[in-house]
Amino acid sequence: MGDLKKELHQLCVNHVRKIMEAAELAIADAQKASTDDTKSSAGDKYETGREMMQQETNRNMAQLNEANKLLVALNRIPVTGVSTVAEPGSVIITNNGNFYLAISAGSLVYEGKTYFAVSPASPIGNMLNGKKAGDEFTVNGKPYKIASVA
Repeated sequence: MGDLKKELHQLCVNHVRKIMEAAELAIADAQKASTDDTKSSAGDKYETGREMMQQETNRNMAQLNEANKLLVALNRIPVTGVSTVAEPGSVIITNNGNFYLAISAGSLVYEGKTYFAVSPASPIGNMLNGKKAGDEFTVNGKPYKIASVA
């Protein structure tokens, strides 16, 4: 189970790094476009273009900042050890899907099996947190029964 946790953790890190790379690339593109924009006789057009590039840069900076927060959160999650109660870093197997309680990173595939990386703050993550094998809960009218927690 230790390898599974380590691999799912690494897949989450890779997910966050892709977000960071995309944001950094978009910031660089917006800054390049802003500096390449030359002033024309239509001064307002120039100023509008620069303002739009600045807004794009700000939006991507915010996205980069959020990705950094996710990376910090991931670095706090243990990737070794086994717990009997679902907590950040746990792999939870249910009758309606497999979950990795860490960050919201969507579906992750490891050795042909799909695991949903969910944040403890998400509705399903909130329901999973603190549960153990045999516990049952319902999310959006869908019943879940926990088969195992590791």
